[in-house]
Amino acid sequence: MDFLTNEKLVIVGAAGMIGSNMAQTACMMRLTNNICLYDVFSAEGVAKEMRQCGFDDINITSTTDPAEAFKDAKYIISSGGAPRKEGMTREDLLAGNSKVAEELGQNIKKYCPDAKFLVVIFNPADITGLVALIHSGLKPNQVATLAALDSTRLKEALALHFDIPQTEIKNAYTYGGHGEKMAVFASPTTVAGKKLVDIIAGKETVNGKGLSAAEWEQMQKEVTQGGAKIIELRRRSSFQSPAYLSVEMVAAAMGGKEFDYPVGTYADTARFNHVMMAMPSRITADGVYTKAITGTPEEMAALQASYEHLCKMRDEVIAMGVLPPVAEWHTYNPNID
Repeated sequence: MDFLTNEKLVIVGAAGMIGSNMAQTACMMRLTNNICLYDVFSAEGVAKEMRQCGFDDINITSTTDPAEAFKDAKYIISSGGAPRKEGMTREDLLAGNSKVAEELGQNIKKYCPDAKFLVVIFNPADITGLVALIHSGLKPNQVATLAALDSTRLKEALALHFDIPQTEIKNAYTYGGHGEKMAVFASPTTVAGKKLVDIIAGKETVNGKGLSAAEWEQMQKEVTQGGAKIIELRRRSSFQSPAYLSVEMVAAAMGGKEFDYPVGTYADTARFNHVMMAMPSRITADGVYTKAITGTPEEMAALQASYEHLCKMRDEVIAMGVLPPVAEWHTYNPNID
């Protein structure tokens, strides 16, 4: 089986649970025969395990030196921030992980300015992705953050409620921020071919079950708190699902199967701008592309509230000095208007 590319993939934060799972997934999916594992705490143990798995035709290296890691890199996935712990929100990681994202962007600009695609997944991903984009000098369609996990959680919740396979759930999407302020949409979704909005309105049932407005409201809440539920159940933050989805994202950028879950991408519309946020999107070898978000008035109001929350966090990071004022972004990254 051929590789998608022979170009270099760097996994940042590779010594951690997410990073080590990304390394194994990338090898199993045969993304590239050139993988570098980078972590300030050394990922050589992970590299040894990958070699001992028998991935004989993959050159797996590890380093603690950013110059060595990023040199000639064309694809980067970063989980290199502090993990979320029990009782924490994603926003609690804002200050420390924003500095990590700044360094990530600077390393890209310094050592691999011709990189093709960057996936950022450490929290709060919307902000860390934005910081990395501004400091990296990459084009907006070359940077994406993990948001699909919220949509897959919605898909799971609906499938469990109606006791049907997840394949029967179509277009179950969340938009806006990757956090408890995300907007969970019903209007695009179908369940076993029936519109979710009609089920909520009491016009349809699936598998003999309905979904009342109150049940839908509770489901939305549970989806937005899905990360906290994993911590409760596993005593640690998610690692398998973000690892897999992020590798699927970079695989699409390498020319593999198109990734069509929402991802966090740079918003530059009349209504939503100068933030990273989850939007209807697709990732291909040409980068990440988006289309306008449509929804009911209630859904769009929830999205507006999510956007305003992202703007507030962005402004906090600007006040910290990690990001320059919006008017100066172009001087750091000429690809940003």
